[in-house]
Amino acid sequence: MQPIHTLKQVIRERRSIKPTSMNGKKISDASIYQLLELADWAPTHAKTEPWRFIVFTENSLQSFCQQHADLYKEHTDPEKFTTAKYQGIIHNGEKVSHLIVVYMKRQPTKKIPLVEEIAATAAAMEHILLGAQALGISCLWSTGGMTHHESMKQMLGLAEDDMVMGLLYLGYTDEPLSEGKRNIPLSEKISWHK
Repeated sequence: MQPIHTLKQVIRERRSIKPTSMNGKKISDASIYQLLELADWAPTHAKTEPWRFIVFTENSLQSFCQQHADLYKEHTDPEKFTTAKYQGIIHNGEKVSHLIVVYMKRQPTKKIPLVEEIAATAAAMEHILLGAQALGISCLWSTGGMTHHESMKQMLGLAEDDMVMGLLYLGYTDEPLSEGKRNIPLSEKISWHK
């Protein structure tokens, strides 16, 4: 099979799998490292390589989920707080193998425009998602809970100009994958100029 056909298959079959749909089976740390190696080859202007990864597994994963839930409780208006969401954040870690917090490390010089550093980090995350699909690993890129709240950055000890891009929940699932679809035809997204 030509590489483009393999790549097309991996891209088109990739799906977001919620942590509650994972089965608790463990991923080897070596496989996680393989995914991070793929991420490290994302495009980057001026070779700033702004992506950073904090990997949680085993006891640290449960601890992170509890701390995340506590941030939600502490920083959410009591009128908007729900016990269901609080418990959901805690239980997100029960069936996953690893959780990777991905953040953009802003360069002190700020020479490269912020949008480019964000885009580079997002590209690194996409490499992880595609690598996970190729390895048969389920993954969810989550921005829920307190992911983008300042309290998350403080909890993780990040600098003021750093940016948490998302939480990647990784594991395995026994559930069949849903069929993929696009809501807008590709032809409506393209403007050709010759």
